[in-house]
Amino acid sequence: MEYLLVGKIIDTFSLDGSVKVLSSTTNKELRYKKGNALFIKEGNEYIQYVISSYRKSGNVDIIRLDGVDNVDKASLLKGKELLVIKDENDLKEGYYFYSDLIGCDIVSEGKTIGKVIAVEEFPAQITLRAKSNSGKEFFIPFIKVFIRNVDIKNKQIEINYMEGML
Repeated sequence: MEYLLVGKIIDTFSLDGSVKVLSSTTNKELRYKKGNALFIKEGNEYIQYVISSYRKSGNVDIIRLDGVDNVDKASLLKGKELLVIKDENDLKEGYYFYSDLIGCDIVSEGKTIGKVIAVEEFPAQITLRAKSNSGKEFFIPFIKVFIRNVDIKNKQIEINYMEGML
C-alpha cells in the first residue's frame, strides 16, 4: 500500500483536541471530509485516525480526530505528518499526484533535458521545478502550452521547449 502526504500537524488548537494542520493537498474538502481516514506513521506502522471535524482558519486547517479528545493527546501529535492511502480513483482525467510527477524526466524533441525535482503551487498555476542535466534549476508551468504529454508509467514528461527556459 502506498501513502500520500496531505499535511503536517504544526500545533494544537483548543482544549478539545483539535490540531492546526499545514496542508500540502489541493483537495482539502475531499481529504478532510468527516468520516475519512488519515494515517500517522509510527515506526513501521501506520496508525489510522478518523476525521470528526474540519474547518479552514487563515492559512492553516483545523482538524479534529476521533480519539484525540483533549489538548494533551493533541500535543503528542505535534510535528507528525498526515497521510492518506494513494488511490488513483481520486484523480480526474489529466490530473496527477505530485509524488508521481517528481522524478520524471523532462523530454523535448526526443532529448532528455532534465528531471522534475518538485511541484510548486503559485497563484497563476502549478509549476514543475526541474533540474537540467548541467545542474541548473528551471521552472515549467504545468499547462497545455508547455506540457505535451505526461507518461507516469515511463516517468517522462514531454514539453514544448521555448527559448530561454533553461
